[in-house]
Amino acid sequence: MSALLIPKKAFPLEYYPMPSDKKWAVLYATWCGSTRDAALWISEGMDGIANVFDVRENPDLSGYEHIVIGGAIRAGVTSQLLHEYLEKNKDMLKSKIRGYFAVCGNMMQPVGPEQTAAFIENHLARICGVSNVLSKVFLGRITFGLMEPDVRKQMQSFPGMKDYDNLKRPECMAFGKEVLATV
Repeated sequence: MSALLIPKKAFPLEYYPMPSDKKWAVLYATWCGSTRDAALWISEGMDGIANVFDVRENPDLSGYEHIVIGGAIRAGVTSQLLHEYLEKNKDMLKSKIRGYFAVCGNMMQPVGPEQTAAFIENHLARICGVSNVLSKVFLGRITFGLMEPDVRKQMQSFPGMKDYDNLKRPECMAFGKEVLATV
């Protein structure tokens, strides 16, 4: 009975809703939770076979064959922690990256090719040294109560800015299905 109480190796979020012989992971960085939700929904679109990791966990992704990477965008870039993780693990990740995604508020305006170029091609793909994989920029959401006080104050200074939610689960799931279909 005591053997059941001590796991062989504990991993945060080490859970596959649908076990698979494919070794997929979705790595994300978030500030207020929108990118976490997008990552989970991308995995859900992959029929739940992808394990989802927050970069703050500093996960060991060496055992995965296929990886999707995403981050929340603030001031045109993802978090410094994600940037550092990707730089540190560039060699290990390079042959495994199957897709990129970004989540941004985009001042509540539709996402266009310029956001994909800025946030994916000129940012995530450059950090990783891998281009020509599927990518998607999703509109995000603002929940002032989840923001750091200084960021909240800055965001609330924009005229007409209020809490909003433009992140769409079906769009994230569709991207997950699309990425899965590439392998």
